[in-house]
Amino acid sequence: QVQLVESGGGLVQAGGSLRLSCAASGRTFSTYNMAWFRQAPGKEREFVAAVSWIGSNEYADSVKGRFAISRDNAKNTVTLQMNSLKPEDTAVYYCAASDKWRRTIESYDYWGQGTQVTVSS
Repeated sequence: QVQLVESGGGLVQAGGSLRLSCAASGRTFSTYNMAWFRQAPGKEREFVAAVSWIGSNEYADSVKGRFAISRDNAKNTVTLQMNSLKPEDTAVYYCAASDKWRRTIESYDYWGQGTQVTVSS
């Protein structure tokens, strides 16, 4: 069982940066693949970035080169550094954990409650 709590969302101007954090409980955190998804109003939840239990990364094309995902297994945390933010990045961002290395929502077993990111133009 893994419990996830996101933090770090907020309001930022276009071109600015935000750093999201996800704190995980559970002794087996280091064995899970971790990801960030987002959901904008009226849209489906979509994959943003993932980091595997051995540190491999994947990114959605829309955020590649702007966002960076990392994990600290000693602290049971996953971080999403978001730079050069655009208004279209506005969404609720969710942290998720899975024992599978996939980009699909259905593959993730554990989810946080989400944190709002709003980018103004």
